[in-house]
This record gives sequence, C-alpha cells and structure tokens, in this order.
Amino acid sequence: MSQQPLKNRHAVITGGGGGIGAAIAERLSALGASVSLLGRDLAKLERQHARMPHAFAAVCDVTDGSAVSHAFAAAVERFGPVSVLVNNAGAAPSAAFAKTSRETWDEVMAVNLTGAFLCAQAALPGMQAAGWGRIVNVASTAGLKGYPYVSAYVAAKHGLVGLTRALALEVARSGVTVNAVCPGFTDTDLVGRAVEAIAAKTGREPEAAKAALAASNPQGRLVEPAEVAAAVAWLCLPESAAVNGAAIPVAGGEVG
Repeated sequence: MSQQPLKNRHAVITGGGGGIGAAIAERLSALGASVSLLGRDLAKLERQHARMPHAFAAVCDVTDGSAVSHAFAAAVERFGPVSVLVNNAGAAPSAAFAKTSRETWDEVMAVNLTGAFLCAQAALPGMQAAGWGRIVNVASTAGLKGYPYVSAYVAAKHGLVGLTRALALEVARSGVTVNAVCPGFTDTDLVGRAVEAIAAKTGREPEAAKAALAASNPQGRLVEPAEVAAAVAWLCLPESAAVNGAAIPVAGGEVG
C-alpha cells in the first residue's frame, strides 16, 4: 500500500478545530489528503490551522445551508472537488427529558443530523461525478444504544446512523461509500463539559465523574481521539471500498 494513499484527494472535516475532528484532519493529511477544516469556533480553527498551515480553514455553521454552500465552494476553489467528507460536528447538552426544551431539541438535531445532511448534499455530486468518494459520519455509541439525560443527542445519533445506512444503499454502485464510526466516551472537550455537568449536578469530584464515564468502557478508560481517527482513516482508504453502510463502534467492547 502507498504511504500516501489519499494523495490528490480533498478531505473536508466538519468540527475540525479540535478533539476528534482535529485528530482526523491530521491523520488524513498524513495519508496525503489535502484538508479543509470547517467549524463554528474561530479561535479553535485558528489554533488547528496553525498546526496544519497547508490546510484550508473556514468558519461554518453546518446547520445553515447557505453557510455550508459558501464554505464548500471556497474549499473546492482551494483544493478541487471533495473526495472525502467527515461529518464530525456535534453537540451534546445534558438534561432530563422533561426538562429538555424544544429549542435544545431543535439545536441538537440541527447540529448532529441536519448538518450531516446538508454537507453530504454539498459533497456528493462531485463524488458521484468522479466515480469515487468517502463519506464518514462520526456518530456515537449513542447511535447504537440509549443513555439517560441526553435524549435529544441519542435520537439525533440514531438518526445519523439511519441516514448512513440509507444513503449507503443509494450510492452503492457509484464508487462512493457511506459509513459511520460510533465512539464511546472520548477524551475531548465535549466529554470534559459532560464531566463538569455531572460534577455540578451530583456534587462529585470531577475525577470521580470522569471515572464514571470511563467505566462504561469495558477497557476501563476513555477512548483517545487518535483511535477514532484511525478508524475513520481506514474507511477512507481505497481498499476499504467494500465497507459500505457500516456503523463501527470504537468503544472498547461497550457495544457489539
């Protein structure tokens, strides 16, 4: 296998300013891809762009169809048609179901599910025209099982896995694959905020709250962003063409 199997491929990563998205961006770049980073947080994007000066970076709210269209047009102008799309942008506020507002529900659906829909619609025509493409949706174990106090997030991630499976069948003969990776609790800012929320609501020390999340993994630890990035990168390889419509857990055995 070539050491740069994604050379001359253009990869767009949403939520690319930190955590899992940044790890994916660095991994795909190491495999030869030209990388475009999209995200809402300008400061995080700038920090990651400083680490990857040859990448393209653009502020983009994936819930805004016009913003997505403009960001993709700018990325295509820089690096050419999109060959790889990683839908990584996500949000996971915590609340009991009875206290989950309609505003929170709509926002969680928009970021985790509608954003992936809009970005896939922006990227897919170019992939189909080229006869080659990879769409990888970063879902969650919450797309494969339930968790309490994050009902909107669980519903959105189940929807993202469903979208993955449906779209994979539609494009199966086009040279494009659509898959999902489903990380368990991962050592990112998102989980850090969850730890803070648990500590605030329960009075536990942050380390105890973090340990409780890690305990859901049979390996007794949080997943590392680089481990998720490795799974995403494998799905993007040319020789992974037969893997389509899969939802792959990266969770130490928490789900099968």
